[in-house]
Amino acid sequence: MNRLEGKTALVTGGRQGIGRGIVDRFVAEGARVMTCGRGERPADLAADILWETVDVARREEVDALTDRVVAAFGELDVLVNNAGVQIEKTIVDTTDADWDLLMGVNARGVFLLCRALIPIMYDGGSIINIGSISASNADPGLALYNASKAFVQGLTRSIAVDHGPAIRCNAIAPGWIMTDMADAAFAVASNPAAAQQDALQRHPAGRFGQPADIAALATWLASDEAAFASGQVYTLDGGMTAASPLNPGLF
Repeated sequence: MNRLEGKTALVTGGRQGIGRGIVDRFVAEGARVMTCGRGERPADLAADILWETVDVARREEVDALTDRVVAAFGELDVLVNNAGVQIEKTIVDTTDADWDLLMGVNARGVFLLCRALIPIMYDGGSIINIGSISASNADPGLALYNASKAFVQGLTRSIAVDHGPAIRCNAIAPGWIMTDMADAAFAVASNPAAAQQDALQRHPAGRFGQPADIAALATWLASDEAAFASGQVYTLDGGMTAASPLNPGLF
């Protein structure tokens, strides 16, 4: 423990799921943490964790958040862009409002936060963007979500190239992590239970992931142990995308 002792971190979307897992792990590792979301402070959030109500898609709110980070920490060591929205639609069913909501949070939000916070990050700071295996292995019925995560991966590499060595920037591409988003993705299948069982059988690790699995990798990327890691996308999916799509066990 205490791998992040003395570090300051902002984790977006820390109310639940992967974001909450990262917040809790960072605190356990000794970091001072601020997190945010579009709603009110969660009742079960520890008192020593700072909370801000923010819509990351709105530039003025991101600018105000940056001011609050400076007031609380002075400078920032770690930024985790985790806030995300998922809409279960094909492209022809997607509305302009869907575009504005999902791309606003998943793409514009990541851009705005990086642009605003890189200037106040310590030399040696770490940005961790939460992407998805859906960036390169599209899930059916999640057209905008898939596209937004491809954007995140491309931006990650550009930030690493343009702002190194002062800033390291990496992405984590989770597979099936058991959160509300995963449940919603399975729900678009004609037989959700069968789809979930099929997905499970495709995991050499023998299970779906948990937020704590992503938090463990994020902790390493945030720590000084990862000083040579930059511009990479780390797939963490229990081996699912390593396997052939053919699963003889299903026949």
